[in-house]
Amino acid sequence: MRMSVVDVGSNTVRLVVADAEGGVPLPAHTAKWRLRLSEQVPPGGNVPEEAVRQLCDAVTAAARTAERWGASTPLAFATAVVRSAPNCQDVLRTVRAETGVRICTLPGEVEAELTFLGARRWMGWRSGPLALLDIGGGSLEVAFGRGRLPDFVASLPLGAGRLTHEYFQGQDPPSADSVKALRRKVRHELRDVSARIRWEGPRTAVATSRTFQQLSRLCGSAPGRHGPFVERELSRADLSRAITRLSALPVAERSALPGISAPRAAQSLAGALVGHTTMKLTGLRTVTICPWAIREGVLLRHIEDGPAWWSEVTRKVTPDGTTTAVPTPNSAGTTALRIATPAR
Repeated sequence: MRMSVVDVGSNTVRLVVADAEGGVPLPAHTAKWRLRLSEQVPPGGNVPEEAVRQLCDAVTAAARTAERWGASTPLAFATAVVRSAPNCQDVLRTVRAETGVRICTLPGEVEAELTFLGARRWMGWRSGPLALLDIGGGSLEVAFGRGRLPDFVASLPLGAGRLTHEYFQGQDPPSADSVKALRRKVRHELRDVSARIRWEGPRTAVATSRTFQQLSRLCGSAPGRHGPFVERELSRADLSRAITRLSALPVAERSALPGISAPRAAQSLAGALVGHTTMKLTGLRTVTICPWAIREGVLLRHIEDGPAWWSEVTRKVTPDGTTTAVPTPNSAGTTALRIATPAR
């Protein structure tokens, strides 16, 4: 069975075409279209018409690519940048009308649940009680669990792109006061969540997302060309030194550093501050960088629970015909404890 998933993120639209042989989503083809939505959509603002047009073009190209590779209709979803926009439903309706692809918005807590599943399957049962951190453009997801799906998830408005807009806009490099203010924001938002993670005492901690991957490379991990099976870790001490390095450089010079790509250079400092503060408050000295995340989680749920699962996720249909994902029960039949902070 060949499947495909389309992920509309804060910077790119990503397509993964995978074969579900033996219950494992083995990649057959990947592609991405860089839109940089986070740069076009201010926090709390609408997705502009030009960005919607670009999004439609990218989704159309992704659907055609998936078809060319013999995959079924993509499982398509949008994350925080689209989800938080006041015109979110108009965007989803337009994309469906123009492309024929039905995109849903995944609430942050569902993102965390699916990302946790991807990380659990990658790390295996030997990792024991597992804590997960994922920094996106618009939100930070945190999860903890002992089984296949998490017992606890939280989605907080601490995305690297969002915080860069809020605290560093027009500052290159940002002032020391702005850096301190951002740290205070992260500490305040994470107060309850970090206490829960410390209480749970995870045996293993993993971090996903391009933000963590690039920060890990900056701190000395092997480059991506060495493949996904090379072990990569990020220590809190190394991340602290990276913050000092990033905060002293303008954006143009950060992109010359190992691992820091030009499109993500502007938000690299905010991402590092969120990552370091989260690790400190939760008591994590190191995290393992996990290559599987939300896209693999979507594919795994589809493989393991069948097509009915995606129908359940998208069954809440709004009056205008678009869809919004709803939390689904975990494997024990009960809904995981969730903390979702509204977008601001």
